[in-house]
Amino acid sequence: DRKDKKAADSMQKKIFSFRYDLATTKLTEIPNYSKPKPKPRWGSVAPDSSAIIFSRNYNLYWMDRENYKKAVKNEDDSTIVEHQLTKDGVKFYSYGSDGDGENNVENEKNNKKRRGAYVLWSPNSKYFVLDRTDSRKVKDLWVINSVTPGRPTLETYKYQMPGEAEAPKDETLLFDFAAKTSKKLNLSAFKDQTIGVWGKPSLAKDRDNEFRPSVWLGNDSKLYFSRTSRDLKRIDIGTVEIATGKVTPLIDERFNTYVEVNRPGLVNDGKELIHWSERDGWAHFYLFDGNGKLKNQITKGSFHCESIVNIDEKNRVLYFTANGREAKEDPYYLHLYSINFDGSNLKLLNPGDFDHASSMNDNNTFFVDNYSRVNTAPKSGVYDKNGRKVMDLETTDLSLLMAAGYKFPEPFKVKADDGITDLYGVMYKPFDFDPAKKYPIIEYVYPGPQTEAVNKAFTKGMDRTERLAQFGYIVITVGNRGGNPSRSKWYHTYGYGNLRDYGLA
Repeated sequence: DRKDKKAADSMQKKIFSFRYDLATTKLTEIPNYSKPKPKPRWGSVAPDSSAIIFSRNYNLYWMDRENYKKAVKNEDDSTIVEHQLTKDGVKFYSYGSDGDGENNVENEKNNKKRRGAYVLWSPNSKYFVLDRTDSRKVKDLWVINSVTPGRPTLETYKYQMPGEAEAPKDETLLFDFAAKTSKKLNLSAFKDQTIGVWGKPSLAKDRDNEFRPSVWLGNDSKLYFSRTSRDLKRIDIGTVEIATGKVTPLIDERFNTYVEVNRPGLVNDGKELIHWSERDGWAHFYLFDGNGKLKNQITKGSFHCESIVNIDEKNRVLYFTANGREAKEDPYYLHLYSINFDGSNLKLLNPGDFDHASSMNDNNTFFVDNYSRVNTAPKSGVYDKNGRKVMDLETTDLSLLMAAGYKFPEPFKVKADDGITDLYGVMYKPFDFDPAKKYPIIEYVYPGPQTEAVNKAFTKGMDRTERLAQFGYIVITVGNRGGNPSRSKWYHTYGYGNLRDYGLA
């Protein structure tokens, strides 16, 4: 590097910060910019910002807005006033976080600190709901970190092994915040079931809002939840009436291997629901009425729908991401689409043989598209809701990386052991690769099930494989039947009951 670290061509790291004025389109550098502190992860903020719920020493506490503002600036401010809500929480039967991921010594030190409670509020801020799990009778399991500085550390946690009778018990509590009381909701249907209450999708405009609320999916009078059987073959989606506690099952999913589910999209406050399901062998969206009666299948075909991006209720248009639909592309490349609720007018909004990450504004008028492959420089642009490009934003400058000798990895495709199924992989070579030489090959494997360790976009996530290749190896990653869920249900569940040697799949 240059002796003068401030030279224009110095490789010394420098982060530039800018302010962009939308009205004047003027870009101004902000010298000595100090990034604001992020919103504390432990705070579950009420929609009216009147109260923030968190946990400490396995119990629930709350503070008001003014004290939360103090905590955002300095969590150790001694003038912060907080109030205790519960007193019977204990380790492995806590309200909020148990300190998962902490070793035993850290866990003891952090018990008195604020942790996340993960509650969801009603839109009117009068109630909140909390999932609580009793794992006290579940047997212990351990992780020993032998490479930590100093002595190895021990983490003790609870885990039910196959065949063991002792199972975690999930329960859902509804709190009346004004009365400071709670009641247990009767959501039981399956033995040793797991329960989840869905949160309302966050608005794009709240991305940097330190008072971004934690709101349940539903309205002031009802919320939406899911319950899953221990064998993962049965899932129910239903509602709970807040005033009475009445539970109404709406949609059920049943499968002979395992079922997966995503958060439903509400239309007109729940008069209709858009439901994600793999019931026809591929992940697609279905339109139900508010009582759980199927109206029609929205998307169809041999491709995988990933998630709901936005819902235009007025024009009855669904914006969603999907992969595997575009011919002659890696089937894992994600794209943004729009489609009418009745299944008509399916439209690809961000074409191009790349893996796309899109972000749409709240009123469904524009989206930002970031796209790349492992062997291309990332680019980004702004598009309108019909997929017309408004402007290019940025192309990543890799010139210094290339000057240092960097070589892009190489995507490839091979057949699985059945001679039919296509498997997709990436090959990483040393920067000084010589085709006349022989190199040892290392296959980097994270076989799941549930995922594949194969990069699709040019990201920092390639660092493990690329760094290893620079020691003189050829490193490959390749998919496997029974791996990534973003293909057919058959592909995803191929290893059900027989995991076999995934690396040779």
